[in-house]
This record gives sequence, structure tokens and C-alpha cells, in this order.
Amino acid sequence: MIQHAKGFAAEGFASVRRDFDAMFAADPAYSAQLAVYHHGRKVLDLHGGPDITADSVTGVFSCSKGVAALAFGLLVQEDLVDLDALVTRYWPEFGQHGKDALTVRQLLSHQAGLVGVLGGFGMEEYNDSPAVAARLAGAVPFWRPGNAFGYHALTMGVFLEELCLRLTGQRLQDVYAERIRDPFGIDMFLGLPQEHEHRYRNVLFDEDAVQPFVDPAGIQGISGNVVAGNLLALPNIRSVREAGSASGAGSGSAEGLARLYAAASTGVDGGEAFLTPATIAAMSQEQVWGIDRVFSQESAFAVVFMKSHPRLDFGSQQAFGHDGANAALGFSDPVYGLGFGYVPQRAEEGGTPGHAMQLSASVRRAVLALTG
Repeated sequence: MIQHAKGFAAEGFASVRRDFDAMFAADPAYSAQLAVYHHGRKVLDLHGGPDITADSVTGVFSCSKGVAALAFGLLVQEDLVDLDALVTRYWPEFGQHGKDALTVRQLLSHQAGLVGVLGGFGMEEYNDSPAVAARLAGAVPFWRPGNAFGYHALTMGVFLEELCLRLTGQRLQDVYAERIRDPFGIDMFLGLPQEHEHRYRNVLFDEDAVQPFVDPAGIQGISGNVVAGNLLALPNIRSVREAGSASGAGSGSAEGLARLYAAASTGVDGGEAFLTPATIAAMSQEQVWGIDRVFSQESAFAVVFMKSHPRLDFGSQQAFGHDGANAALGFSDPVYGLGFGYVPQRAEEGGTPGHAMQLSASVRRAVLALTG
């Protein structure tokens, strides 16, 4: 039986609903959520699939980095941290093995050369950010800091968490919950509370798929911490999603991602955005672009956030956000006034360039048609 998306689509966005419906028609096992805010007004809140409801939450992987970056933006906005200051100003132990000249801006734009450690991190460390931070502070970078960039998949959240703790005395997860998630009613968690456990749906993936060999001592193996096994399984472990690592253990819904990015940049429900245009400009300005040292493919990063570019064309040049390993995507696009969230339950082969890119393009077409 052909499935159809359930939920709400505002006038002018029926074409996006049709495009989303086509994805269900093409694959009976397809299961996902899509939500969009336009200038602070919710215009899409759709879901479908065998096990997904409007109330479901699941793992969003590295979308968590974007969530954490929005919280960190508050510290930038309040002048608690200078992006151009040396990291050692706030984290003195970090300045070992040639890392003493690295700025916060460089650290948070994937230029540190600290994508992991030889031998990897054990599961007990994955949930213990201060322990990992201490190991990274004493580590020798894999390239000269500031001379290249490469995706810090499992360590970027550690940088954000350690800096936040030293700047405020609070865990970044608590800053996010107290100042953003709870006040704005955001259905996105860095640490899923027990009272929301009944809403969690496991991330699905092909456990029997033959994986190509990745050398655990190579740069990709170190970045992906391959000794921990299949990273797609991590959010399905209660202790992992409870700890809510800012690198990749957040849980939430598409509506939560869309509302979060809208609340940050346009405001929601008639209220003001929690980040000023100046803060957004500082955090979302592109810092690096070119061939990623880890994956040997084109990438572009702002301060933590991913930037749209031809390989990952999710928005205008001013758009900023982050995707996840399961092909989830959340972003804000100031040009179009968008807060966008897409969360599949089943990890998608080929990642974000698939459904998420198609739907983001469909949303932009709808906005252009409305505005003439």
C-alpha cells in the first residue's frame, strides 16, 4: 500500500508535500519527518512511515553540532569568548605540542588536527567529555594546526563542551536546555530525559551491509573512531543519548530542528530571535573551503556550522546548519527566512545529498513562488 505523509502544510507549500509524498511512494519502508518555519511561522510539519509519528524523536547524529553551536553563540554574543583569542586563554592545558598558537575560531572550524587519538576512545570515554578533552589537550595534532582543515566528527563537540564549562562553569547541555530548549519549547535534546524515552525510535540501518575496510590508524579511521563499532548504532544506546554528546548524540524531531533554527534567526511565535544578526554573521561566516583532509572531498565550514556549497547545496550562501550521519539536516537560511528540519528514521545510503537536498530545494522553490 502506498503511504502518504501526514501532518500540516500551509498554503503555498503543497508542492513540497507532493515531493515528500513521492518519496514514500518510491519506498514502502521510507520513514521520516519534515518541518519548516518561514519567517517564524510554521508552514510544514509532516511525517510518515511504519513507526514514525509527529511525536517521535530519534538520533540526529552530527546535527547535534549545529544545536550546540547555537548555544555557544550565546556566549559569543555576551562577550564571554573572543573567537580570535588563543584557545589557551580559556583552556591553558590545550597549548601543548604546537597547539599554543591556535585561535578559538580555528579550533571551531576544523583546523586543529585533533580528529581523534590513535587507538580510539572507548565507550566509557565517549560519554565522558572532560576525560576526552584532557586527552586531546595532551595530544600531538595530525597536521600543523591552522594549515589544513578536516572534519572533526567526534571531537568538535568536546571542544565546545570544554570551552563552555571553562567559560560559564556549566555544561553546554545545561546552557542549551535552560536558555534555549525549555524557554522556546524546542523538541530537540542534547541528553534525552527519561520522561521522553517512550518517544524514542531506534535509528534503523542495514546491520548486514558489508563495510569497506577502514584502517583504524588512518585519518578516516581515527576520525570515525572505528574501534567503537558502527557509529549508526550509538544513539540507540540509552547511556549515549542520555549523555547527549554535542558531537553527535542529540535526539529530536524535525519540528524541533526547524523551530530551533527559526528561534535563533527569525524568532518564532512573534518573538525576537535569540541570536542577533551580528552574532549570526560572526558564527556563520565561512572560514574554510576546499578539500577536507579527512574525507578528501569538497567541504565548507563556518564556526562549527556547515556551509552550503555545490556538493551539499542546502541553501543560499548565507545559510548555515549541520547534517547528520543518518542524512538528517537542520539549517537556517536568512535569505529565505527559513528554519528547516529533516529527520529520517532509517539511515540513508549516500547521506545528506539525497532526500534532504531534494526537499530543501523544493522548499526554496515554494518560497520563491510565493514571493514572486
